[in-house]
Amino acid sequence: MGRPCGANEYKGQLVQRQRRKVACSENERAELAEAVAYLDRKMREIRDRGKVAGIDRIAVMAALNIAHDLLRERQTNRASTQSLPPNAIDEDTARRRIQAMQAAIDQTLAGQEKLF
Repeated sequence: MGRPCGANEYKGQLVQRQRRKVACSENERAELAEAVAYLDRKMREIRDRGKVAGIDRIAVMAALNIAHDLLRERQTNRASTQSLPPNAIDEDTARRRIQAMQAAIDQTLAGQEKLF
């Protein structure tokens, strides 16, 4: 894996030791590191099967496989969500709303600090 650097970027290490700089906020670094490790693992699996050559093709195949898994997971979640009662809480929506509220609170408090 890579090591964090700079205020808004992260250096990750992918297949065949190719480094990439990716812009991200401080609070996203752990998730980005996890995503880099996941992508690296998927690319290595494809490379080790030996059916696809070239890092670009391996990356495209990994992206397609990950997108397929994501879409399948969304369909599964949608099917399970449809069986919930109408007043059930959608976790993703609740999480986004909480994050938006936290950002608004932080912004308000940041303005208050200038007063002291």
